Amino acid sequence: MLQIDHTLVSRDLLEVRFCCDLGDCRGRCCVEGDSGAPLSPDEIPMMEACQDQVRPYLSQAALDVLDRVGVCVTDADGDVVTPLVEGRECIYTVFSGDQAMCAFELAFLDGKSTFRKPLSCHLYPVRITSYRDYDAVNYHRWDLCKAACRLGAKKEVPLYVFLREPLIRKYGPSWYEQLCYAASHLEP
Repeated sequence: MLQIDHTLVSRDLLEVRFCCDLGDCRGRCCVEGDSGAPLSPDEIPMMEACQDQVRPYLSQAALDVLDRVGVCVTDADGDVVTPLVEGRECIYTVFSGDQAMCAFELAFLDGKSTFRKPLSCHLYPVRITSYRDYDAVNYHRWDLCKAACRLGAKKEVPLYVFLREPLIRKYGPSWYEQLCYAASHLEP
């Protein structure tokens, strides 16, 4: 583990090679799992504010869930998460054939919204657990991401480099610079 400011960072972020391979996984992380995407309290008003921009991307089934339960729900573990359609995919999942994409990200990329997507999605496969005095920043291993690990190894892309933008979004450029410094000075 590395300590950077108020975080404890798993060395996996430096050692694991990772690069999403959507051609292989088809965005299944938006579909598989037992709960929606974890949300922080500050994201909920941002999500609510861009609903008019996001709704046109959503399926009727997703709109029905959204109208019934709202932009977020509390799951069985007590975490605030995105709702699911029929207990499966996140309501913000949009399909192009069998490829899953995020409605928030599509609206962002189309210039219709300034909210990119929930940070937990942007950071995946990194998961952050907040404790009283620090955040634990860990790599979540999942079979769905085996192709991403193969592609990352082939391209020689460390996980922290692949996730540069969302890590800076979460902790800022100074924190990320410290992570890069640690990566360049630690023994393998």
